[in-house]
Amino acid sequence: MMVDRTLLARRRAFTKLGAQSAVWRLDAVLLVAVASLCVIGTLLVWSSTRTWAPGSTGLVKKHMLNLAIGAALCSAVAMVDHRLMRAYAPLVYVLSLLGLVVVLTPLGSTINGSHSWITLGGGFAFQPSEFAKLGLVLMLAMLLAQPAEGTDRPRMLDVLFALMASGLAMALVMLQPDLGTTLVMAVITVGALAIAGIRRRYLLLLGLIAVAGAVAVWYFELLEPYQIARLTAFLDPTHDPRGVGYNSTQSMIAIGSGGLFGKGLFDGGQTTGRFVPEQHTDFIFTVAGEEFGFLGSVTVVALLAVVLVRGLQIARQCEDRFGTLVAGSIVCWLAFQTFENIGMTVGIMPITGLPLPFVSYGGTSTFANLIAIGLLQAIRIREQSFH
Repeated sequence: MMVDRTLLARRRAFTKLGAQSAVWRLDAVLLVAVASLCVIGTLLVWSSTRTWAPGSTGLVKKHMLNLAIGAALCSAVAMVDHRLMRAYAPLVYVLSLLGLVVVLTPLGSTINGSHSWITLGGGFAFQPSEFAKLGLVLMLAMLLAQPAEGTDRPRMLDVLFALMASGLAMALVMLQPDLGTTLVMAVITVGALAIAGIRRRYLLLLGLIAVAGAVAVWYFELLEPYQIARLTAFLDPTHDPRGVGYNSTQSMIAIGSGGLFGKGLFDGGQTTGRFVPEQHTDFIFTVAGEEFGFLGSVTVVALLAVVLVRGLQIARQCEDRFGTLVAGSIVCWLAFQTFENIGMTVGIMPITGLPLPFVSYGGTSTFANLIAIGLLQAIRIREQSFH
């Protein structure tokens, strides 16, 4: 009888210890959705690179290594109290700016017309602008988390500092030039300001300033020729289907040829023939459309929607303004990048060179995306510990 009571007490102690463990407070639905997207992405990278990359498996082994490193970073960040990140936000932001500055020196490399890489050797390259998104998220959250006395809105001085921090980061990215990442940073900034509770008239004013800036960029011909070509192809893909409109035309052909159920993994003619450029990175959604069909494409979109919805729920349930701002800004980042990437493959958005989160091949982008998920999980863990 005494032995049974002892065993029962031990079981209760282990059960209580498990309930208090950070692992049990993770958002399992979010993890499953991200893991499923990574698995699907691995299959698509395998299919789109096996015919031309060295080795019979293409770039899939390197992609799996990137995912493993990203998963380790995600786990490490998830175990850190996100309130501590508030204290280190300026450091992360400054380091990300230094990375952007280094790119503009002779150490930087140009890939696909964008001088935004630092070559590390051994076939590896580092893109600081991806980590700059994380630095901007943390910095904006830190600046806007403290409301003005007697209100739930940030102080105007903090708003000005936030705009300066965002403007500096975007200016350095535009010097590369990288229009896609600049747009992501703009969305992060607007999202953070909206979540912080800034008045609508100020958001409208920022919108007007952004429009004026876009007009000025066009008028003074500050865009690179390839960026102008992408906008031209978006406005009229049929204008030059073998030139500036080639990517858009071929991507829609690939997606449309998949039908309802797709041609099957490794059986896509457009993918095997490499008719769509950069199909393992920017245009990986075309592989899903051709080989997995409409149902497979919808599955990818649905999984991405689950990630966004769970991120919004974490932001809504967080009682800490800093955590809410971080989670909400990450959702804005991933939502815009998802919409832009898928949109450009089906012809409703201009081509900007943004990868599809958790699906496209990439090192730095994979790390940044999974670290962002780690931040969401860190916020979730802390909030669950108080319930």
